[in-house]
Amino acid sequence: MSENKKPKLLIVTGPQGSGNHLFAKIFNMHPAVKGWQMEWQEWQGHHQEPFQEYWQDPSKLKDFVTVPYENFVTSISCPYYKDKKPQTPKYSEFINEAKKYFEVKVLVIARDRNILKLQQQRLRGEHTTPKFMHELQRIENATFVSHETLFLYKGKYLKSLADQLDFPIAHNHTTLLDDFLKKDANIKYVQKIDKGNFDDEATQASLIDS
Repeated sequence: MSENKKPKLLIVTGPQGSGNHLFAKIFNMHPAVKGWQMEWQEWQGHHQEPFQEYWQDPSKLKDFVTVPYENFVTSISCPYYKDKKPQTPKYSEFINEAKKYFEVKVLVIARDRNILKLQQQRLRGEHTTPKFMHELQRIENATFVSHETLFLYKGKYLKSLADQLDFPIAHNHTTLLDDFLKKDANIKYVQKIDKGNFDDEATQASLIDS
């Protein structure tokens, strides 16, 4: 790495339940990236995330050792939990400090707002997306990534992200594509309906010759 070239740091964030763990696992799969090492079938709290102490005290980033990697990923949800209490990430402080030592890019994860609300109420007992939407004002020049688009287009979407971010992503990883993206976590929230408001019109239109 050039003496004047900073390593890259990808900050992945979003509302609770948007897919922080999922995207953290995916970005960590590339051998050129150092991130949150987790088994695919396990869940870990943010107290085990490699950058967690720097989120608590961003000034410590000056002591972070980047060798031998050039690409890093950190993931945090808003809010996250510490000592069983909800915490708001120190976005401004962390990002401003990180920019002194890294080329920083921020990814904000999007997921269906209704699914987010249902999941947050089920797991946390309250709808927490509004808290993240308030904090989003502190994040500038973010790139938005989609939970739904990931499961629809899989490797093609990840390749597009890699090109857009200029960041290594294992978009053609066989295990990722064949095993881990087969089961969409949204399925359990989707229910079949008997009829939509415009079903008759759509059916009629399909019978008309063009």
